[in-house]
Amino acid sequence: MPIYEYHCENCNHNFEYLVFGPEKPACPSCSSKNVLKLMSACGFVSKGTGGETVSSSASSSACSGCAATSCSSCSSN
Repeated sequence: MPIYEYHCENCNHNFEYLVFGPEKPACPSCSSKNVLKLMSACGFVSKGTGGETVSSSASSSACSGCAATSCSSCSSN
């Protein structure tokens, strides 16, 4: 089951939730169901051609306000 990141519109709390099927989580801070699913940055680790470990992540952003590498609302792009 995937773990998704959510943002509570009621109290502005960000949280992660392990999703089972079509269920929609409640905020752990205020119990509100008024939550939005956030776009998550993915990361991976792979082996290079010489056997060395090569790590990469979408969270290597120039923006300090989020983990995305590109977004229309960020002036750091």
